[in-house]
Amino acid sequence: MCTEAPRPEPGPAPQQPDRPRRETVVGPPLPARRRAPGHTPARSEITEQTSLGATYVRALMRSQLRTALVALAALTLVIGGLPLLFVLPHRPVGGAGAPLAWAALGCAVYPVMWLIARWYVRRAERNERDFTGLVAGPADRGEGRW
Repeated sequence: MCTEAPRPEPGPAPQQPDRPRRETVVGPPLPARRRAPGHTPARSEITEQTSLGATYVRALMRSQLRTALVALAALTLVIGGLPLLFVLPHRPVGGAGAPLAWAALGCAVYPVMWLIARWYVRRAERNERDFTGLVAGPADRGEGRW
């Protein structure tokens, strides 16, 4: 014996109290909000060969030239000072009997030259990295990404 449950009578829906409607406001998607512009002003100035772009390039060239001249001056002092060692009296160094000038020429000059060359390369790369950081946009530098 199965009895059916009474069916509700059709009629108006029960009234709910007046509450403000909740809405969610969302902005543009996150990647679109952080997207970098298509070009950077510094890069376009250089590409279009304007006077500002020429100034940027001149600044890079000036810093590279300054670095090269400092390295050349240091190398000139090291290599140019060697003939002065040949004027000094010949005193044997260590037990081998080699004069100081020949010991300096054969052993001491090369590490100094290597240090000057290493300094020059690091400084030149840093100048280029600084210039690239100035010219590159945020997208090229990796900024604006999570």
